[in-house]
Amino acid sequence: MDVHFSSKTDLWYTPEDFFKKYDDKYKFEIDVCATDDNAKCDKYFTEEIDGLSQEWTGICWMNPPYGRTIGKWMKKAYESSLSGSTVVCLVPARTDTKWWHECAMKGDIEFIKGRLKFGGSKNSAPFPSAVVVFKSNKEK
Repeated sequence: MDVHFSSKTDLWYTPEDFFKKYDDKYKFEIDVCATDDNAKCDKYFTEEIDGLSQEWTGICWMNPPYGRTIGKWMKKAYESSLSGSTVVCLVPARTDTKWWHECAMKGDIEFIKGRLKFGGSKNSAPFPSAVVVFKSNKEK
């Protein structure tokens, strides 16, 4: 499990209590970027299913890989909101990046106080986090 908290991976497993807070508010229908081990919803897309190529509908939870592909995930989340979905995204607060300015700033942003402990880790993440909500065009 240590590999999930090092630079050897870009996967950061959502803390259960953190997810529950947002699930209580939004009632998620699908986890669009999961593994069989960390899926937060009964319905979910894995890497093998390729969530980026799927249609995202309903109320979606997304904790994407935090590596080079994060911009693609955020773009898909924003575009899915234009098609009627609501997508709640847990992402690193990387306000100096292209994807942040092109995508994240189009959503409602909540900066998380302190540093999250991902996946039951003893140590906090080495970066700050934010929740970005892309509301469905029906909600706007």
